[in-house]
Amino acid sequence: MKRSVQLVLAGLAIVVAMAGLAGCGQEKSANAAKKPETINMTYVKSPLNIPSIIEKKDQVFEKAFKDDGITITYSDLDAGPKQTEALAAGKIDVCHALGGTSAILARANGIDLTVVGVYSRAPEAFMIMTKDPSIQSVKDLKGKKIAGPKGTILHQLLLAALAKEGMSADDVQFVSMGIPQAAAALSGGSADAALLAGPATLKMKNDGARILTTGKGLLDATIVIAMRSDFIKQYPEVAKKFMQTHEKVVKDYLADPQKYYGTAAAETGLTEDQVQAMAGWYDFNPAITDADIEDLTKTQDFLVETGMLEKDRKIDIKALCQSVQ
Repeated sequence: MKRSVQLVLAGLAIVVAMAGLAGCGQEKSANAAKKPETINMTYVKSPLNIPSIIEKKDQVFEKAFKDDGITITYSDLDAGPKQTEALAAGKIDVCHALGGTSAILARANGIDLTVVGVYSRAPEAFMIMTKDPSIQSVKDLKGKKIAGPKGTILHQLLLAALAKEGMSADDVQFVSMGIPQAAAALSGGSADAALLAGPATLKMKNDGARILTTGKGLLDATIVIAMRSDFIKQYPEVAKKFMQTHEKVVKDYLADPQKYYGTAAAETGLTEDQVQAMAGWYDFNPAITDADIEDLTKTQDFLVETGMLEKDRKIDIKALCQSVQ
């Protein structure tokens, strides 16, 4: 009799345990299936972000998530710090083209974001330009006034170019300002050289400026795709689908780039010939590679060197970069 009772109790225990496991499985399944009402993302078309231009014009994400009942909202925030501030406030879920510098600084300052992919690498799209005939090389920049945006890929390019020639930031007069202002300063003669990218470089060429150097061989100019970490945890399948959708756009673009030059030209104000001339500068492969990790590590070192990031606040770059695929 005692043994029968024990067997019954053991059987009940197994049933309860199995029910508990089933409940856990159902809970995990429910979490995986959770969907947000809206995906709030940034739209950054400059310097020449052709995939984003295609995605917005053709409503690619709206179509991809229509059956899920998820709407897409766009924010025109393009400055990195403003993007990460909005992300920290929960107003943005996806920073869809964020400078590596901004992603690193945000994470170091406690903003819980994750780099889920690379948006682009375009070292040749970032340049140091001049109109001064006496400046023929980076060495000739010694003592000269250089205008450009501080703490950006362009600023990093300047320091890397100087270092290659055995020089440092102390050897030049750096004046911090945005790209349009730097271009205007170079045109007006109040700057000897300017740090420029994208369409601004073509306009300055037409104005008689010359390229001293691009980022080629100095840096990869890594732009990333970043998401709020809690968004990924809450909606892992949505995050995955977002990246799969973006990857397909990149694949379609690479299969027939010229098909999209007209769209990019209309959105940026460039001619189709200008778009075609610039398009070759960009690598839009979204996969995070070892080379990307290395470049972002160099970017972090640059931030420490320039005093924009304290050494004891450096982050683990590999932990920052986590594919959702």
